[in-house]
Amino acid sequence: MKHVGILAHSAEGSSLCYLTLCHAGSSKLGDHMHPDITMSTIPMGLSMSDWEQENLVPIRARLVKSAERLSAAGCDFFVCPDNTAHLALESNGPELQLPGLHIADVVTTEARRQGYRKLGILGTKWTMTKPMYFEAAQRKGLQAVAPNEMDRRYINEVIFSELCKGVFTDVARAKHVRIIDSLKASGCEAIVLGCTEIPLLISSESSPLPTLDSTRLLAHYALEVALGAQDLPNWRGGPAN
Repeated sequence: MKHVGILAHSAEGSSLCYLTLCHAGSSKLGDHMHPDITMSTIPMGLSMSDWEQENLVPIRARLVKSAERLSAAGCDFFVCPDNTAHLALESNGPELQLPGLHIADVVTTEARRQGYRKLGILGTKWTMTKPMYFEAAQRKGLQAVAPNEMDRRYINEVIFSELCKGVFTDVARAKHVRIIDSLKASGCEAIVLGCTEIPLLISSESSPLPTLDSTRLLAHYALEVALGAQDLPNWRGGPAN
């Protein structure tokens, strides 16, 4: 089996990815079995002011440092269970020391496999407005749309003031359901839970639309790579293709 590296950025999302990878491994390999996993986590708080200024250079440098740690630990490839962090990883800079799965590529590949044509994107304000998911969808022949500006501001605030701190309320859940309903009314056929904490708030049962859970999809795809059912990725940062 291949050795999986988790390049973590936010705590809740990376924890969910880790646990999903362990549990999925046990379901395929037997009790208490899963691929070797190493995680590197530089505190996200060091990057928050850089995110607000959209200064990707120091953010990317921290993520590169984590990738170097994973490579030194013997990982064969990495996953980064943080959608927004991929914006920094896609920015200009030296190649990463090991290849990784691109979360938007994993999600849109699954969307196409399931036959969806129009996707609603939920995530941080950067994930919902920057080109990453929209271009990834376009490469698969799909359309992606984001909520309106007011709803984007609300989702972003909840992510950082509640979800990233492990706080999940019925009020936030109800408001997210309303936002998903509005995307459904605009013709979306599925909703991308494009912040790795949102799946802890919104489940497939509570959502008015089928969900594409970026966190768990990434973990399951990583397991397939680790077991040799999928090829090793070749993306080492920079623009996705």
